[in-house]
Amino acid sequence: MKTCLIVDDSKVIRKVARHILETLEFSVEEAGDGREALERCEAAMPDVVLLDWNMPVMSGMEFLKLLRQRGHSDQPKVVFCTTENDMAHIRAALEAGADEYVMKPFDRETLHIKLQLVGVA
Repeated sequence: MKTCLIVDDSKVIRKVARHILETLEFSVEEAGDGREALERCEAAMPDVVLLDWNMPVMSGMEFLKLLRQRGHSDQPKVVFCTTENDMAHIRAALEAGADEYVMKPFDRETLHIKLQLVGVA
């Protein structure tokens, strides 16, 4: 079973994403900010990370840069899930190492397509 770490400071977004991912047969973990997400990745690297941009403690971009710098051989796919939709944000995310980008709010079909594009669904 594939694993997914949902990183978002919104409990509602985490709950919705968890429901969608579980219907797609993912094992799901959650983190409320980037620091907690890094700790979870150090404990057990997921196959994919759904990552919010704007969070307290550590932003999605800070998390992504640190994750990619650590150079683990089992790097997860990273899909940014955010309301930031301008080209500058999208380009910055992809340059920092994100694999895909999905706009909030998203539905099951949209998320499934993005997971297929990165090769985990």
